[in-house]
Amino acid sequence: MIAVTGATGQLGRLVIAALLKKVPAHQIIAAVRNPQKAQDLAEQGIQVRQADYSQPATLDSAFEGVEKLLLISSSEVGQREAQHNAVIDAAKRAGVQLLAYTSLLHADKSPLGLGVEHRATEKALSESAIPFVLLRNGWYTENYAASIAPALAHNAFIGSVGEGKISSAARQDYAEAAAAVLTQENQAGKIYELAGDDAYTLAEFTAEIARQSGKKVDYINLPEADFAKALLGAGLPEGLANMLADSDAGAGKGGLFDDSHTLSKLIGRPTTPVKDVIAATLKTL
Repeated sequence: MIAVTGATGQLGRLVIAALLKKVPAHQIIAAVRNPQKAQDLAEQGIQVRQADYSQPATLDSAFEGVEKLLLISSSEVGQREAQHNAVIDAAKRAGVQLLAYTSLLHADKSPLGLGVEHRATEKALSESAIPFVLLRNGWYTENYAASIAPALAHNAFIGSVGEGKISSAARQDYAEAAAAVLTQENQAGKIYELAGDDAYTLAEFTAEIARQSGKKVDYINLPEADFAKALLGAGLPEGLANMLADSDAGAGKGGLFDDSHTLSKLIGRPTTPVKDVIAATLKTL
């Protein structure tokens, strides 16, 4: 039995779809906060169980009989350490034989503020006695593609990365990597630094938006504090604005760069080109 937490999230659904190509539906458990949102998964023969990171009592029944568990990191920055610890404790009680965790690229030395909670979770795993594997995911290309619409509206793509190179990949690529690890043998103890095959600066990313859209779009690099203020002005919550600005600044220090090609080797194909994600995004606008 393979269980996936956060199975109705953007990454979780893609992992489930990738798993369905490798194992029968009845061997997959979708562990979700709200089972009503997973009715379509249940209709495919997948077991749907409630699992709320913030309600540890739900986790014991969710993980019953689970051999391999994918812990997709919580989206609630600031609460992740406690939530992940609850999952790890429940997994230990359930006798899970392998726990795969979606961490952050080079989490052990990442300059991104996001790395703090990931490092804490990795430490908790190492102290748990549960066999585990780390999927240290780099940035999703979709994270930057989400800013294409406002960039076109204002003829400017703003950020705080400077000349930092970003080795992002599509969310689909990371989902396939998780499915591969969950269905292969002898994964315990491995650490995968997962990132896209190609690296780019945000100026290059912006130039590709301009090329494909045929519109004038310039990259404007801002100091971290000014970028955070701009995101606040655009209506983002303060915590999210600060996190994104910090991540950009961290990327400027090399925090989102990796040229090991570990991800493409794991999924058996090149990672999705950035230009393809931009093209797909433009089609939706």
